[in-house]
Amino acid sequence: MIEMLKNWYLRRFSDPQAMGLAAILFFGFVAIYFFSDLIAPLLIALVLAYLLEMPISFLSDKLKLPRFLSILLILGGFIAVTILMIFGLIPTLINQTVNLFSDLPNMLNLSHQWVMSLPESYPELVDYQMIDSLFITIREKTLAFGESAVKFSLSSLMNLVTIGIYAFLVPLMVFFMVKDQDELIAGFSRFLPKNRTLASKVWQEMQLQIANYIRGKLFEILIVAVVSYIIFLFFGLRYPLLLAVAVGLSVLIPYIGAVLVTIPVALVAIFQFGATPTFGYLMTAYIVSQLLDGNLLVPYLFSEAVNLHPLTIIIAVLIFGGLWGFWGVFFAIPLATLVKAVVNAWPSNEDEAIS
Repeated sequence: MIEMLKNWYLRRFSDPQAMGLAAILFFGFVAIYFFSDLIAPLLIALVLAYLLEMPISFLSDKLKLPRFLSILLILGGFIAVTILMIFGLIPTLINQTVNLFSDLPNMLNLSHQWVMSLPESYPELVDYQMIDSLFITIREKTLAFGESAVKFSLSSLMNLVTIGIYAFLVPLMVFFMVKDQDELIAGFSRFLPKNRTLASKVWQEMQLQIANYIRGKLFEILIVAVVSYIIFLFFGLRYPLLLAVAVGLSVLIPYIGAVLVTIPVALVAIFQFGATPTFGYLMTAYIVSQLLDGNLLVPYLFSEAVNLHPLTIIIAVLIFGGLWGFWGVFFAIPLATLVKAVVNAWPSNEDEAIS
């Protein structure tokens, strides 16, 4: 038994390149796990740098503009669009959120009246005591959620200084990342192990996939949110912008997000329209848009970035989301792809080792 374990260790970990890759992965995971809050601005800047690199390269390579001018144009345009979206969308989102919370008691009362009629039709399945306890729990959870939202708003106001600092630092970091990327990569490489040929091979495989994934995911969020907003606006659904933003952001959580966000959409629609043809048409259009997203848009955007089984993606979301919260969910697919790339590239014996 000991000899078998020894042989397994020699096959898997005797190669210096493998040990170098293992060291890089270990310290990277530890740093992100323990310092994720501190490096959040850095992660945001990295995502934005990957996102903006494509239009910057287009201006500098295709249109032959100086790279420095291309960076200024793209980054300046991005900041301007972001400011316009913040001042244009945030007040509407806040207003619709307040209206939704003010309408929740009426929604709960209507649903309570409807559910109270169920024991008469299905006495063997539902009783009044079960319904009362269910709605007491729902009201308590709703009240707790409202209190949490108020506390979050107050804490957000308290952190306005921090947000202001991040709003200044993140664009500055993005500017230097896209301007001096070669120098930054060379400087960072000095801190890596010398035996990193295997790590470089994995990184080369991952770099293009990460860039494609980030750009594809952000494009998917925008497209899904805009299409959902048009559908909700066409049928006159209440809180269209709030629900459309929620639907757009739901794509960050593969499969699970689409199921979760459908619940509030269906509830708002049923309380507004009742069991009418309008409700059926709205939900049909919404479900068709979700099916088109999953079967047409996602394969088109992520054909070069994702080659994973759906169960693998769900497990990755659960594991990395549990470890790193939002960033774990956002990068669940690239991290799962990284694990797959490492497993495929890892040498199994000395003959396969990279020298």
